Amino acid sequence: MAECGRSAMDYKKAGVDIDAGNEVVRQITGLAKATATRGVLSDLGSFGGLFHLGASGLKDPVLVASADGVGTKLRLAFMSGIHGTIGMDLVNHCVNDILVQGAEPLFFLDYLATGRLDPDVAVQIVDGLARACRDNGCALLGGETAEMPGFYADGEYDVAGFIVGAVERTKVIDGRGIAAGDALVGLPSTGLHTNGYSLARSIAFDRLKLSVHDRVPELGTTVAEALLAPHRSYLPVVRPLLAGARPLVKGMAHITGGGITENLPRVLPAGTEAVVRLDAWNVPPIFQWLERAGGVPREDMLRTFNMGIGLILVVSRDRTAEVVDQIRNAGESGANVIGSIEPGGAGVVYEPRQP
Repeated sequence: MAECGRSAMDYKKAGVDIDAGNEVVRQITGLAKATATRGVLSDLGSFGGLFHLGASGLKDPVLVASADGVGTKLRLAFMSGIHGTIGMDLVNHCVNDILVQGAEPLFFLDYLATGRLDPDVAVQIVDGLARACRDNGCALLGGETAEMPGFYADGEYDVAGFIVGAVERTKVIDGRGIAAGDALVGLPSTGLHTNGYSLARSIAFDRLKLSVHDRVPELGTTVAEALLAPHRSYLPVVRPLLAGARPLVKGMAHITGGGITENLPRVLPAGTEAVVRLDAWNVPPIFQWLERAGGVPREDMLRTFNMGIGLILVVSRDRTAEVVDQIRNAGESGANVIGSIEPGGAGVVYEPRQP
C-alpha cells in the first residue's frame, strides 16, 4: 500500500518506459528480419541468437570477431538530430576490422544505451544498422536496448557493435608473407569515417565557432554533412581479391584511430617498415580544411585522421597491376599505389620527409 499523501511509484516514473521499449522492439523486428541469411536459426527477441556455422560453406572455418563503437562522432548526431547514418558507421567499421584478416561477416549484434528511450531515434539507428547489414550480407542477429535514467543526459546515447565472421583457415590474412619490395595499395575513404572527431569538433565548434548547420564554402556542404559522411565498407571491393585458392593480398590495415602512422605497423613483420609517399594521392578537402583552420601540424594530422586513405593492402610487387585492375573492375576507381615495404624497423616513414 502506498504511503498516505504520496503518489505511488512505478518503473515509468523512475525513468524507464517499458511501453516505449516494446514499441521500439515492434518496429525494429521487421528491420532485423530483413537481414536474415540462411544461417539464422532464431527470431529477434530470443535470449540468444542462433546461427548455423555450416551455412558459411567453409570446410575448415576460423571465426573472426570484433567489437567497436563510433566514438565522439555521436556528438555530431546529437547536435544535428541526424541519427540514420550512425548504425551504418558502426556496421561498416566492424566489417572492415574483420575483413583485414580475410573474413566474411556472418552476423552482427548491437548495444544501444540511453537515458530516456526515444523510439524514433532508436529506430533511425537500427534502420542504419539493418541497411548496412543487408549491404554487407550479414544478419542482424540480435542486440540490447538499455534505458538508464540518470546515467546519460536527455537526448544522448551510446552504441556499440559486435561482429562475427569466418574465413577458411588456409586463407587467413595475417601478414606473415609480407617482405621488402611489396607494394602498398591505398583505397580512398569517404571522410573521417569514425575517428578524429574530438579534434575535428574542437576546430569546427570551439575555434571557428561554427554550428552544425553552417555551410563551409571550401567543402560545399554544411559542417554536419561533411563530418557525418558514413564510414564505408571495403568488403565489395576486396572480396574478389580473396576469392582464389591463394588470396592476392598479403596483409591489410584498416586506417582508424591513429591514422596510417599507428595502424599500418600492426600488420608488418619484424625487420620491415612501410615507406608511404604523401604525393601519391590527393588529400580530400575536409582534411585540408581541418589542417588549415586548426593550424594542425601535418605529423599530428597523420596520427589522428585517415587523410583520405581508409584501407591499405600489401601485395607482391609483381601482382600489383593485377590487384589494382581487379579493384577498379569492382567499381573503385580511386585505388593507388602509395608506397612500398622496405627493410628496417621505423614503422612508417613518410616521403617526402615532413619538416
